[in-house]
Amino acid sequence: MKNKKLIRFDWAIKKLLRDKANFDILEGLLSVLLNEDILIQQILDSESNKDDADDKHNRVDILVENSKGELVIVEVQNSKEYDYFHRILYGTSKAIAEHIGEGKPYAEVKKVISITIAYFDLGQGEDYVYHGTNTFKGIHKGDILTLASRQKELYEKEAAYEIFPEYWLLKVDKFDDQVRDKLDEWIYFLKNGEVQESFSAKGLEAASQKLDSMNLTEEEQKDYQRYLKHLRDIASINHTQMADIQKIIEESEKKVQESEKKVQESEKKVQESEKKVQESEKKVQESEKKVQESEKKAEESEKKAEKMQLHIKEQEEQKKQAILGFYQNGIPISIIASSMNLSEEEVEAIVKNLLR
Repeated sequence: MKNKKLIRFDWAIKKLLRDKANFDILEGLLSVLLNEDILIQQILDSESNKDDADDKHNRVDILVENSKGELVIVEVQNSKEYDYFHRILYGTSKAIAEHIGEGKPYAEVKKVISITIAYFDLGQGEDYVYHGTNTFKGIHKGDILTLASRQKELYEKEAAYEIFPEYWLLKVDKFDDQVRDKLDEWIYFLKNGEVQESFSAKGLEAASQKLDSMNLTEEEQKDYQRYLKHLRDIASINHTQMADIQKIIEESEKKVQESEKKVQESEKKVQESEKKVQESEKKVQESEKKVQESEKKAEESEKKAEKMQLHIKEQEEQKKQAILGFYQNGIPISIIASSMNLSEEEVEAIVKNLLR
């Protein structure tokens, strides 16, 4: 296999991998990832099976049924979504609900395997491959709940987690390009669109041959270039939005600094007022007449001090409202905290208090 640039895997899912003649590519990925020989029985309906030329989504997915009757969702996501974990949960739940016949026993619920190929930093973690399964752990004994012998016979499963959906998350951009095993060969391909000569993972030779852009028809070439332009447009929009957010943050920081300056000036005036009060009290002792005049000045100073305190409180309230506004506009708490010179706990407490 020569090192050559191949078409993107997500476009291949939309256009090429649905062809039975190309099942061997997807079977290779699934076999290496799941560590067993996977045969695709058929392609089932999924969100992106509907080929819409006006589609503006930044994700593609494919739903297949393997030879064991299991449902496998393979989804490629190109840009960040905070509720993406909820999305994959919905996807597995929807697949389960739609592929059990009416009136059928729950024992016929299909096993669902959800695989996400993410080109953004999904969640918070240092690894680039995550695997999630469902287990039941005793809160007192710490043991794992297993299937009874009869259940194992009936359902041909060895463990309870084999019944429930399982999730694979491949954070492609986190991969350091250091190939250590067969799965890394696949992830290298998913990240870089290249298959090196030394690669031998199942399915990659077929990918190298069938996903060569030189093999595309003229119409496919045009469609592929439109898809790449669409991804570039998404990246540009995201860049612009981040630049706008940065501008808002800078303006907010400037306003906060101005507010802090005013607060400092107010505090200085309060201190000066207190000093005048003390001087007035000293003069009171020297003369009854001066006492009355000093008391009057003291009352005036106290009124000024109260106004200053009220002003300070108003500034603090404005600051809190600004924090709430940023939060409701989707700015992460960590960024708000940094721009406001507060801790994340203080920001969370302010938002929680204002949203009661």
